[in-house]
Amino acid sequence: MPMRLNTLKPAPGARKDRVRVGRGIGSGLGKTAGRGHKGQFARSGKGKVKAGFEGGQMPLQRRLPKVGFRSKKLKDISEVLLYQLDALKVDAIDFDALKAAGLITTRAKRAKIVKKGEIKRAITLKGVAVTAGAKAAIEAAGGSVE
Repeated sequence: MPMRLNTLKPAPGARKDRVRVGRGIGSGLGKTAGRGHKGQFARSGKGKVKAGFEGGQMPLQRRLPKVGFRSKKLKDISEVLLYQLDALKVDAIDFDALKAAGLITTRAKRAKIVKKGEIKRAITLKGVAVTAGAKAAIEAAGGSVE
């Protein structure tokens, strides 16, 4: 016999009837409806407390010290590694050239060259921040930073 959509039903025992609480002594869950007597969890609202609440004790997130600092400017600055500059075919590199090459994100407002790897050819950097180590490496390769 082919399967028909109107004859589909769940496997036997797959779906239980929901428990109807508070329906008299004979049900076994009358009067307090399985909630016990008094107390927070006997009240309506399922005994909700806000996340992190520890019964009036100073909660963990307030006991621990504040630590660290996250700069809001950081997302505006993109880092470019020295060896990535070596791969560029351009000799005069500025912010727009880095953006065109896809080395920095489109939302970046500034860029900084960081010394990682090495550079083998002379390049000229304009209007881009450079770390001391990267500047020394560029100048050692015969390039300049403006």
